[in-house]
Amino acid sequence: MARIISVLSGKGGVGKTTLVSNLGVALTEKGRNVIILDGNVTTPNLSLHLGIPFYPITLHDILNEKYPIDSAVYHHPSGLKIVPASLNVESVKNVNLEKFEKILLNLLGRSDIIIVDAAPGLCKEALTAMNIADEIIVVTNPETPALTDALRTIKLAEEAEVKVLGVVVNRVKGLKHEISLSEIESLLGVPILEVIPEDINVQKSIAKMKPVVQHKPKSKASKRFKRVASKILGEPVTKTKQNWIDRLLFWL
Repeated sequence: MARIISVLSGKGGVGKTTLVSNLGVALTEKGRNVIILDGNVTTPNLSLHLGIPFYPITLHDILNEKYPIDSAVYHHPSGLKIVPASLNVESVKNVNLEKFEKILLNLLGRSDIIIVDAAPGLCKEALTAMNIADEIIVVTNPETPALTDALRTIKLAEEAEVKVLGVVVNRVKGLKHEISLSEIESLLGVPILEVIPEDINVQKSIAKMKPVVQHKPKSKASKRFKRVASKILGEPVTKTKQNWIDRLLFWL
């Protein structure tokens, strides 16, 4: 039975979709059969991160029962599979989210892991992605607004009895004004799954529409995304050579 992991964030702009695209590729490189699904039906952009923005059949068509789910499963050059959402504004109208769970159930026998890129915030789309998941990962930044919204997300998951695998703290610069990792764990009450440092290669990879684990596989961020994949699979994590920022973050 496939694991369904939804990736959520209390607010937009924290790097949720970047995590999903890179995690999907990293897990595929480890030999897993992975499907990533764009669960953000109003403002989707997962396909943009993977370099194939326009698909003939999308999640919106499946939700509106125009086609079977097989028609919207596409193969990325990495071997990863993706179910994209439509970038067409008109597609947002009259989308039936009640079919979301049925779609995922139809995908269960086709992969080892299904990762849902949830909508940002705590809208109906995000809550649907949360409630259909076996486990969730929460993405946040080391700043008060992002952490406050992450806490709301975690509390709702706990109320829904959905397992929280942990938090990925993204875009960490190691600056004095950032909230420390120990404070983040204390506030959120769940473990930090991984810390992703600020890395210009991530922005460059997004501009090239190619996950950074492919674009710059030895970059700081790529190594951390791969560590998230290893942790999800329960594999031993290879220690990376730490620079002074990494060492500082460890002791904070």
